Amino acid sequence: MLVCGVDDAGRGSVLGPLVIAGVSIEKSKIKHLVEIGVKDSKQLSPKSRENLYEKIISLVDGYYIAKIPPSVIDRNVNKNLLNQLEANYMAKVIKKLGAGSSYVDSCDVNPKRFGLYISNLAKTGKIVSSHHADRKYPVVSAASIIAKVNRDRAIEKLRKNHDVGSGYPSDSKTMGFIKEWLSQNGNVPVFVRKSWKPVKILLGKSS
Repeated sequence: MLVCGVDDAGRGSVLGPLVIAGVSIEKSKIKHLVEIGVKDSKQLSPKSRENLYEKIISLVDGYYIAKIPPSVIDRNVNKNLLNQLEANYMAKVIKKLGAGSSYVDSCDVNPKRFGLYISNLAKTGKIVSSHHADRKYPVVSAASIIAKVNRDRAIEKLRKNHDVGSGYPSDSKTMGFIKEWLSQNGNVPVFVRKSWKPVKILLGKSS
């Protein structure tokens, strides 16, 4: 039986895409994910994640990556629909991979509600939605590594031309970059999420 794991990367970031990734693998092969050292991507160094990335891809039966751009994130955040947006994309990933059961890392305070919402959209197999699924289930850990590596690569691409720091609002380098860009251009770049509170504050000050 094929089992699927789905996770996100970059949800809290103030810039770049929100990445949703899924992997599907035969249930009997899940133990091999543990053997190669797969665990929650947050517990691994960037180098370890990169090393595991290729190993995961060669081991799993399928994988799918979706990137949600800032403009789409902004549209949904402004309507208070970020969780639904993420659920929609997770359902899309699950549908693509067509596994008998899928495990998802819930971003909703109510994991059951989140799982039900995805289940109604995906209409395929059993959905298990849980907090910290990336720590509990190796198949979700594998998806978290795929998501994080793709998210890191997207930020690395931006760094080639801009000194954006980590991309998170707690990073003074990131916020300094946005402030400077805003003062020089009168707006923020397309890869910045305008709906995030720290950016809204900056935009409010400049208008």
